[in-house]
Amino acid sequence: MTDYTQDRFLGGGIKIWQPKKGYRAGIDPILLAASVNVVEGQKVLDLGCGRGVLLEYLNQKKSAYGVGIDIDFDKILSCVKRGVPAYQGDILSILKNFPDDSFDRVIFSRTVEQLDDPDAILSESLRVGQRVTVGFVNSGFWVNRLNSFLRGCRTINEVYTKPWYESLPSNRFSIHEFEDYCRFRKIIVENRIFLSGDWSSKCSLLPNLFSGYAIYDLASSA
Repeated sequence: MTDYTQDRFLGGGIKIWQPKKGYRAGIDPILLAASVNVVEGQKVLDLGCGRGVLLEYLNQKKSAYGVGIDIDFDKILSCVKRGVPAYQGDILSILKNFPDDSFDRVIFSRTVEQLDDPDAILSESLRVGQRVTVGFVNSGFWVNRLNSFLRGCRTINEVYTKPWYESLPSNRFSIHEFEDYCRFRKIIVENRIFLSGDWSSKCSLLPNLFSGYAIYDLASSA
């Protein structure tokens, strides 16, 4: 596999093959997968599944049955090569074909920011999944605020690796804004996990300012 490299995550607990060029999964889908409460045999839907790394982890470590959805055909091919079943197409259109409570859990790993209609898709996700897990980069993190205030530009680092002209459209939001959204839509927040800027240690103090990455476990109030 000369065009691929083997990457190790979580201290070598999981190993995945990724292409040397093009899209490569980072640590965030692995962090999210390791954090969610999934038990053996549960059905999981990953929206914006990329190359299927998160679902591969859940299958390897938790014996879950995972299905992905992504608009990018090349990423779907990578899922198939990994043995991960996936649909290629528009997320909202595909979600509407699933009956209520089709999945034990629906997962968004840094996907909500890139959706054309996040409100409608989150609503549909809460219909088809008994629980919904959302992982996102906190735009209110102090480094992002500092760059915007002092330099008047977006942060470019290991999280945001590309300048605006090479990036996908993104509607970033903060922890505070997501909390407001959940209250407005009367979505039940079952659990919150706030990680510090290193994305490994937990953040317990002023998460909207000091947390770099947030994971929310949601349920419908209906």
